Amino acid sequence: MAPYRRSPEKSRRQFLLKYFKWTSAFMAAALFYPLLRFTGYTVKPRPRHITVNRKLAVGGVYTDQEFLLFMLNDGPIAVSRRCTHLGCRVNYLLEHEVIECPCHQSRFTVQGTRISGPAEKPLPTFPVRSVTDNNGETTGYTVTI
Repeated sequence: MAPYRRSPEKSRRQFLLKYFKWTSAFMAAALFYPLLRFTGYTVKPRPRHITVNRKLAVGGVYTDQEFLLFMLNDGPIAVSRRCTHLGCRVNYLLEHEVIECPCHQSRFTVQGTRISGPAEKPLPTFPVRSVTDNNGETTGYTVTI
């Protein structure tokens, strides 16, 4: 018995079908990628945990590159240092007890609430967790960005 041979038309047809499927998949991906970008689909970055190895007294402040950490009577609060107007880095003015943007003088409270200026939104706040030792004493804070 002679071995089975494929006819040249069948093999050509299979090749063309595979080629058509792959080309269709590539074209669909090339078409949907800009569409997804246009609709605002983004992958959120993983949260970062920044540890502050210092205990703050009530009324104390810790300044980091990305946040301001305040110790209030209610507990610690972390406020973003990026102004909601144009993204400038805000500073804490100790003598006035306000957060101010150096670019356009938007002012915010210690909780991040807008007081004045061109910024229309409050500053974002970040969750803060107190770090305690074996005796239950607070030794620092972990800020999740």
